[in-house]
Amino acid sequence: MQRVIEAPVRRVWAVLADGWTYSDWVVGTAHMRDVDDGWPQVGTQLHHRAGPWPFSLEDTSTVLSCEPERRLVLRVQLWPAGEGVVVLTLEPVRTDATRVLLGEDFAAGPLRWLRTKLNDVVLHLRNEETLDRLSDIALRQKVPA
Repeated sequence: MQRVIEAPVRRVWAVLADGWTYSDWVVGTAHMRDVDDGWPQVGTQLHHRAGPWPFSLEDTSTVLSCEPERRLVLRVQLWPAGEGVVVLTLEPVRTDATRVLLGEDFAAGPLRWLRTKLNDVVLHLRNEETLDRLSDIALRQKVPA
């Protein structure tokens, strides 16, 4: 899935690099509990709650790879459903626009083996909304030139 955001790469990256905004743009994440120092360096984690109250669970997302202003790869916890790997790639379209590519796949757990068309539709809709939210925040974000 992809979206062109009418903001420069540095503004979009600033949202990704601020772990405290994660629950604002990632659909399904309800609350940030903590952000490791050094986020988004490889191995750092976001500690959050996922899912609706009162059924929300404490989970983490871990940086697997980070190329500032280019690419961020996360292992996201979805337990008891499993784990996923999310890849966010930023490509400058113009000096004032960024193409964001979002890929997500199940890496472990029951959802990895129970993949259906319904799961694909739900994941597509979720990721579409996630990119809408990321765009909204990047467009409002104030980043020094």
